[in-house]
Amino acid sequence: MISFKKPWLSVLLLLTFIHAFGQDTFRLSSPVRDSLQFVEKEHPLNAGLLHSLILPAGLIAYGFIAAKTDPLLDLSESIKQEIWDDHPHALAHADNYLQYAPAVAVYALNLAGVKGEHNFVDRSIIFFMSNVIMECFVGSLKGLTHEMRPNGAGYMSFPSGHTAEAFLSASFLMKEYGSRSPWYGIAGYAVASSVGALRIYNNKHWLNDVVAGAGFGIASTEITYWLYPKLKTLFFPRAHSAKMIFPTYNQQAAGLAYIQYF
Repeated sequence: MISFKKPWLSVLLLLTFIHAFGQDTFRLSSPVRDSLQFVEKEHPLNAGLLHSLILPAGLIAYGFIAAKTDPLLDLSESIKQEIWDDHPHALAHADNYLQYAPAVAVYALNLAGVKGEHNFVDRSIIFFMSNVIMECFVGSLKGLTHEMRPNGAGYMSFPSGHTAEAFLSASFLMKEYGSRSPWYGIAGYAVASSVGALRIYNNKHWLNDVVAGAGFGIASTEITYWLYPKLKTLFFPRAHSAKMIFPTYNQQAAGLAYIQYF
């Protein structure tokens, strides 16, 4: 019999904590252009999107493999049996709210005066795009895999949408405030892991559903943070240009001069 205190949840936490610590931080550089000094941010995903997708790809791969591998199926069944069949309990509904907690923390920190990596508009677009990408992955797979939930209530088990949203939100928090302290990301992933644990505790998902959901949540955020700057540059190429208007006087003629640097 597998104990509920076995390390499966600890492993999930450890992997996501490694992901939080392993992210490159934002770097500041100050090139000088035409006597004007600019400060630019180099996004860490420019160093390699594939590198940032290693962990989520591994989590997703486990989710698929575990659904077709007898020993891993037995593991999920044993966890379900001990948590639910051997110890019936009332449902906990905190997971319905905790899945959004890390994202709410991003806006709460900003309201408290703690500056993140993006302004309100950019971060809101990023969060929306991340959710669209995640819903495309998760919604499509729920219909394609047609896996029954452990409680028998429907065939929309794989992957866990609550867990995907929770880890998306945790990654969002880490991306916006992880450069200030890795503990922001760690706190976010701790909350996200608790959501995954509650989905199993409530008999709504198998272990592999939760692990894959975590992978899709992280991957959706990583893809968006890589994609958004490129889309913004494509559709708003002048957004990062510098403009200057100043008075001029030459040979008794006064006027205004307009300069734009790209």
